Amino acid sequence: MVDAEMAITDSEAMGEKAGITHEEVVHLTQLTEEEKILEKKLRLRIDVTTMPRLNCKVWKRTSASPPTQYQTGLSILFVAYILMQVPSNLLLNYMGRPSLYLGFFVTAWGLVSALTSQVKNYGGIVACRFLLGFVEAPFFAGVLFYLSKWYTKKELAFRMSIFYSGSLLSGAFGNLIAAGILNGLAGHRGLSAWQWLYIIEGAITVFVGLIICVVLPDFPETWKLLSPEMRKVAERRLAIDAAEADKDDAGGMSQIKGLKLAMTDIKTYVLALGYMCITGAAGFQNFFPTLTETLTDNEIYSLLLVAPPYIFMVIWSLAHSWVSDKLAMRFWFFLYPIPITIIGFVIFMTVDKDNFGPRYFSMFLMIFVFAQNGTLYSWIANALPRPPAKRAAAYAFINSIGNSASIWTPYTYLDNESPYYQTALGVNIALQGIGALCGIFMYFNLRMLNKRQERLENEDVQLSEKELRRLQLTADTEGIDIAAARRLQKGFRYVL
Repeated sequence: MVDAEMAITDSEAMGEKAGITHEEVVHLTQLTEEEKILEKKLRLRIDVTTMPRLNCKVWKRTSASPPTQYQTGLSILFVAYILMQVPSNLLLNYMGRPSLYLGFFVTAWGLVSALTSQVKNYGGIVACRFLLGFVEAPFFAGVLFYLSKWYTKKELAFRMSIFYSGSLLSGAFGNLIAAGILNGLAGHRGLSAWQWLYIIEGAITVFVGLIICVVLPDFPETWKLLSPEMRKVAERRLAIDAAEADKDDAGGMSQIKGLKLAMTDIKTYVLALGYMCITGAAGFQNFFPTLTETLTDNEIYSLLLVAPPYIFMVIWSLAHSWVSDKLAMRFWFFLYPIPITIIGFVIFMTVDKDNFGPRYFSMFLMIFVFAQNGTLYSWIANALPRPPAKRAAAYAFINSIGNSASIWTPYTYLDNESPYYQTALGVNIALQGIGALCGIFMYFNLRMLNKRQERLENEDVQLSEKELRRLQLTADTEGIDIAAARRLQKGFRYVL
């Protein structure tokens, strides 16, 4: 520790000799006017080349699936999905080529989906679902981490909501598309309608995967099509955003260190629990057509009723996340949907089944749970910012724990409780209550860390060897000495 302090003192002295003024250090904390012009072009280029290519979803319930088999089919996918999350994200970060890595697994995802059309029995479908979860796992957590490598903390929530809106739109129209396939292709070329469903969705996914391999930009430091000037801006704006370079230490072991950092940070576990509560409370999405069937005897009408709540939430969640980014707030935007969803669950459970208006309105309230997703995804990057290996491991772990709720929540929707589903919706209310506690913990924990950061800026604090290495990485990125890099960290705050 004494050596570390001496290194800083020596570096500060060198900085003074080199003529590094306070004004010059302050200048390093923001982009130049020329760089800001490049940043606008860069952000537009990232938006155009990444956001349209990052979504797909497969597998729908058919009328031939018995309730328990459907529930098991939903659950088994997430067993493999969870096992693959953390190693996949660490490997993605280490390789540095998301275009090839994500593209390969999306292609494999589509192939497995298409080949599922050839299974002959229930055991086969369970095996295919397990394999599907294995190849699907790298995509979602990988994309969340990928976006955090390109966007600053004031841009993330909105972009992540754009990404997630694809899933909401698939919920809106997926059932209608599936119904069209099921009704129009039954028996064509000797294949059942459900087989055509898997083949068509799988083929589309393979096509998307191949496009990703070719056109998706890699990370800022590895995307060869990025000009040197834009690459510098891309790296500097993230370094300024977090007050240090968005890079790992050299060597493959940095991935293991990142995993250890993520697993020893209490925020990782609180965010994982909070995400599990959101995912569990949102489990009704897998049964949304079943819930709308309680409102009408007409199957076509019941499918049509699925779409409006999802479309409404796409618009709302984008506005929600845009405002969250503009105000640089996460806690209140995470919290306010919770009482709204609880009111929706209570209405659906208690209002008479023949009372169409209130029960359908309750679905618009329940679906507010999806407004929380973009907020939480961006909060992860804000609360666990650096190094990238830590962020990659945290995203994967949080996503795996969150999706573990999808293993058991399908079994809470009991057929004998139709049309009110008291057990399932009661569980959803409890999960939202726990989620609120997680949000409150995060708010006060981050506020405490911000106050600690304030104190560190006003005190003569000794730095450890690890802290010195991180400063050196920032100094190398910025082309400055270690003393100036230390001054850059002044002013960093977690987003509340």
